[in-house]
Amino acid sequence: MNSIVSSPSSSGIAPVAPSSNAVGMSAIRQYLRIAVRWRYVILGTVAVCILLSLIVTLLMTPKYTASATIEISREANQVTNFQGVERETSVADQEFYQTQYGLLQSRSLSERVATQLRLVDDPKFYERFGVSSDEPAFQLMNGRYPAAGRATRQRIAGEVLREHLSVVPTRLSRLVNIRFTSSDAEFSAKVVNAWSDAFIQTNLERKVQATSYGRNLLQRQLAQQKERLDESQRQLVAYASQERIINLPAQQNGDGSTSERSIVADELASLNAALSQATAERIAAEARYREGGARGASSEALRNQAINTLRQRRAELAAEYQKLMTQFEPQYPAARALKSQIDQLDRSISSEERRVSGSIETDYRGAVERERALKERVEQLKGSYLDLRRRSIQYNIFQQEVDTNRALYEGLLQRFKEIGVAGGVGVNNVSVVDQADVPQRPSSPRLILNLAIALLAGLGLGAALALALEQMDEAIADPDEIERRLGLPLLGSVPKVEGVTPRAALLDRKSELVDAYLAIQTNLAFTTEHGVPRSLSVTSTRPAEGKSTTSLALATMLARSGKRVILIDGDMRSPSVHHLGGVANDRGLSNFLAGQDDIHSLIFEMDDLKLAAMAAGPVPPNAAELLTGHRLSLLIERLHEHFDHIVIDSPPVMGLADAPLIASRVEGIVYTVESHGIRSTLVKTALARLAAANAHIFGGVLTKFEARKSHFGYGYDYGYGYGRDGGAESKGQR
Repeated sequence: MNSIVSSPSSSGIAPVAPSSNAVGMSAIRQYLRIAVRWRYVILGTVAVCILLSLIVTLLMTPKYTASATIEISREANQVTNFQGVERETSVADQEFYQTQYGLLQSRSLSERVATQLRLVDDPKFYERFGVSSDEPAFQLMNGRYPAAGRATRQRIAGEVLREHLSVVPTRLSRLVNIRFTSSDAEFSAKVVNAWSDAFIQTNLERKVQATSYGRNLLQRQLAQQKERLDESQRQLVAYASQERIINLPAQQNGDGSTSERSIVADELASLNAALSQATAERIAAEARYREGGARGASSEALRNQAINTLRQRRAELAAEYQKLMTQFEPQYPAARALKSQIDQLDRSISSEERRVSGSIETDYRGAVERERALKERVEQLKGSYLDLRRRSIQYNIFQQEVDTNRALYEGLLQRFKEIGVAGGVGVNNVSVVDQADVPQRPSSPRLILNLAIALLAGLGLGAALALALEQMDEAIADPDEIERRLGLPLLGSVPKVEGVTPRAALLDRKSELVDAYLAIQTNLAFTTEHGVPRSLSVTSTRPAEGKSTTSLALATMLARSGKRVILIDGDMRSPSVHHLGGVANDRGLSNFLAGQDDIHSLIFEMDDLKLAAMAAGPVPPNAAELLTGHRLSLLIERLHEHFDHIVIDSPPVMGLADAPLIASRVEGIVYTVESHGIRSTLVKTALARLAAANAHIFGGVLTKFEARKSHFGYGYDYGYGYGRDGGAESKGQR
């Protein structure tokens, strides 16, 4: 609507600075304003929610929740330790526990509990939980359910138990709380205890089934592996017979495999060792043979006992001979005898040395021959061994297959011996930590919690309702909404006056009404270059919004400031100024507009307010036709000769053409808006009509404003026209 309002700054005078509230309101303050305005709606909604919550809580059947605590440990299945059957999972703890929680709420477990507690055929059980059905399974016959519908009842009983059961794991632990809620405390405890026991039983049964399955699986695999082992052994023996491969008995290696040694390999190893020994002996014999090249030089001769004895005897005889030679000649018989013995000993020593040398040569040649023979045999065995290695390639492949099959068979056989039903039953990973006790207090309804929830819900609903009403409410409630919603500069707000007429309030210079209009007069002084406009009209959207009071008040405030002021009643359809002056309405504005030129006879004085006034005059057949002429402009021009300011009490805008016609003849308009009394869209429509007439609006005045009033109901009937009692408006703000 800014386009339909001429800014006061266009005339060169700065407009009145709006308050901080008019510039903008923070979101928090806006919401607080809405909450304060609609506080009774919010409080009423909260009260209704709390009352409903209290009634519902008191009418609800008490529920009792029993709770039992069990521990579920993570364990590895013994059957799956063998890699060939199933691989153990060590990183899926979360999946394991989620699976256990799902098993705790499984259909089979719930139906098992219902069967154990004999709930399937118990009519009281279905009555307690409000189960009613027209199915044949629930038709009582002689006070009992028919046996034919037992499966259906078991399914429904399991569903009922699961609906009222909750599984609550304790965070960061292996503990799980099983909770059941019903209207019977003892029944709740009975169901929870039966549930935990049934879960342990089903867990053990699954272990037995898993162990039996594993045993059967291992037994089938053992039979298959035995057939493979026998077949591989037969294949190995057949190939060895075909290729004439003879090996020594197998030996077990450290890694579990077996290795067989062939006869050729053993013989080659033995001959190779003998060849090494023969080569060493040949080298030694050759060394002895070469040492014996010089007589007596061989080490064998030096170590020979016979030769050493002969040499010792010769040395003795040689010593005796030398002793005789000191006394006798060599021809001396005794000397000759000794000489003969010495020569004989020399011959014996030489003969013995030759014999030793011959023995060394014989040993050498024998060693050479043995080495040669062994080399030939080793070469033959090498060829045989290489041929055996060539033929043993496939044999080794068959042998490895036999070893692999034997290892698998022995491993399966060991697992088959270890596994058993008794071993599976003996270990249970589920145990009851705390049995469920009979609850002493109901778990629901919880009055305090329900009231708190109702309070929060009431606040939420109340806030939503307040926001919705705020969006739907188009009433102008606060002064800042004059500018925010309508785009009009705010000239001021006027409080609502109770128990006294506006004229009486204006005569009391200490009243709030006087202070409010003094502020409006001050703001009007900044709307034009020459101060307060010399001619202005006061209008509103519809009647009874305080425009007549505003006209009278502005004229009074200007008169008290020493100005000559005249108040003209421009509302010729529903006049009111003559009531304020206590004169008849037989002369006035309509007379001048109809052609009478004597202005002074049309004016009367209001001595107590120190201003002049002109009544509306006789009601014309069509006031708009009188206003379309030039007579109104002529009247304003002639009145300016005697008065400083002319204030026209204009008719309302909506439904009439009078106000735009008057607005086009004066400097501008002061637009009054009733607080909490009119829709903003209606005001915008009226302002658009004034904009179409090129009217200049100085600003808006919020009338009948009550600061403490948060909400005000109002109607939209126009109720304006000829013949309306004008005296009624004089009793209050118009």
